[in-house]
Amino acid sequence: LIYDSFAQYLVAEKGYDKDLLTLAPDSLDFCCKGLVLDIEEGNFLKLAEDGTVLRASHGTKSMTSEEVLETYGRREWKHFNTVSGMVSRSAKYYLYDNYFDLPGALLCARAVDSLNQHDSQKKYDFWKDMVAAIQHNYKISAFKEDCGAYFPEVKNHPDKYLQRCPESVKKWLKQLKSAGKILLLITSSHSDYCRLLCEYILGNDFEEYFDIVITNALKPGFFSHTPNQRPFRTLENDEEQEALLSLDKPGWYSQGNAIQLYELLKKMTGKLDPKVVYFGDSMHSDIFPAHHYSNWETVFILEELLGDKVTVPAETESEPLEKKGKYEGDQPKAPYFVSKQWGSFFMDRLPGLENAEETLVRTWSCKCISTYSTIAIPTLEAIADLPLDYRFTRFSSNSSATAGYYPSPPRALLPNEESVTMK
Repeated sequence: LIYDSFAQYLVAEKGYDKDLLTLAPDSLDFCCKGLVLDIEEGNFLKLAEDGTVLRASHGTKSMTSEEVLETYGRREWKHFNTVSGMVSRSAKYYLYDNYFDLPGALLCARAVDSLNQHDSQKKYDFWKDMVAAIQHNYKISAFKEDCGAYFPEVKNHPDKYLQRCPESVKKWLKQLKSAGKILLLITSSHSDYCRLLCEYILGNDFEEYFDIVITNALKPGFFSHTPNQRPFRTLENDEEQEALLSLDKPGWYSQGNAIQLYELLKKMTGKLDPKVVYFGDSMHSDIFPAHHYSNWETVFILEELLGDKVTVPAETESEPLEKKGKYEGDQPKAPYFVSKQWGSFFMDRLPGLENAEETLVRTWSCKCISTYSTIAIPTLEAIADLPLDYRFTRFSSNSSATAGYYPSPPRALLPNEESVTMK
């Protein structure tokens, strides 16, 4: 749906090739979190922890090891310094780091293929159109105005796109609340879309699970901006109202900043430095800024940890074929497979010349996990049945790089002997 909503805009509004609208079933294999798009070159890159290029493609076409070495050498990629500093806005590159825009990577790659066919370009200029497609589909008024292809479709067929929250997770949220914890929901989605999701996923009483709900939080700016740059606003019928000078009580708010939120948490807990544990699934918008600016504990929800064990949920197996989505053939359901084109999210071989000894290194994405998250888990379900006082082993500079993965580290990070015994 995300791919289609961007592609329809590029074809209808910007005159791109109609071929972009058709999607071969296995082409979504291209989508892999942690890729960086070099906008001017039309190249996608997978980076090692030291910033060298492990794999690359021009458009959708993989470059050979020799081509990678010839183009990028064994040195730090030219924009690695700003990428690794999590500098988000750049006209030079874009980091694909969450599932909300990841299908756009495939669309950009195919746009490059298509531009090459019509005229071999040296510098590419598709990015402004891609940004326009994202804004058109996801802008704050799009849900209300039924604009774009994304929101109208989710509204009309929530059952096709949303999975209900497991009972174990609902029970866990209630346990946390009755144990006196303050529960926050902080999302960059606007209040109308958030309400649709939460009512479907948690039920009509979803507001009872949370003390504070913050929508249109515009992360990562929520963490990095000051109160006067990004004040909180109240909402009336999903319309943002005047800016608030301070946050005085729990409730539902829009925009805002972590500084004033923390002041409210001090008031509510009566503690000088209340401990916040923040769960998120985007390194760039959630985990890095919460850790770096707010010094909160962070739990990284990393679906790639499910890649080791591919299972098709029981209920889909029994469904008649015509009810299945068009890509749900025999393959595991996205996004839990490892991309054939890009390999493991966690480790990869250095591009070497023929017959050279191969060296395995951690990816930059993998390094970020142990640097900025306290622990990493595949889903909330994985921890929902644990006692609330369960003590997790955290990532830390003096423990092994796999310490903070719960329930177990990705197989790619284990020495081969260990992975054999685990099979």
